[in-house]
Amino acid sequence: MLAGIIHAGVAENAEAPKNLDSKFQSKFLQGWMYNSICLVFFSLVGFSLSHGQVFKTQSDVLQEAFPRNSRVERKVIFLTDEQITNIEKRAKAKLETKLITYYVGSVDDSTIGYAFFETNVVRTKPETFVVILKPDGSIKSVEILAFYEPLDYLPTPRWLRLFNDKILSDSLWPKRDIHNITGATLTVQAITQGVRKTLAIYGIITTKEGLN
Repeated sequence: MLAGIIHAGVAENAEAPKNLDSKFQSKFLQGWMYNSICLVFFSLVGFSLSHGQVFKTQSDVLQEAFPRNSRVERKVIFLTDEQITNIEKRAKAKLETKLITYYVGSVDDSTIGYAFFETNVVRTKPETFVVILKPDGSIKSVEILAFYEPLDYLPTPRWLRLFNDKILSDSLWPKRDIHNITGATLTVQAITQGVRKTLAIYGIITTKEGLN
């Protein structure tokens, strides 16, 4: 089931966009292969982990995030080296892939929000969470979809609400705007870094698309 929700930059197929030259098509496919391997790895590992749980699917999240009358469009972009450098500089965190997948909700051609799915390793096992952004790029909500570390390290919904309405800033760090969780420091760091990367990616791609 974990395979169904891990979509942090994994394309549905290995066909590079036609508007890329041969050099970038090669890099695109390399990125796709890297993410596919990670997807298979986490999927197989997920079935063997005795701790942890899948709480919600990607489909569930998108249905809840966007109303029934909205149009939800899946977008896939391939970042340039310059964009990656800018994202890592803004987020102060390393970006693992050049291939980014996200979702845009709209009603009558007006954007009503964005959904980014992030998968990372907390200690030795994966977690997947979603960051829902408002049209202005601030955070609407953060929700954990799957968590395969011991549930003692799972943050509460109340803690996740600390991210609500936040934007990318120097205060968006543990022990600043985000409270630390005793005994779950690595979880706090992993989620905060993932949220910061999402906000930095949003800033780059929306500027590129002329949305800001």
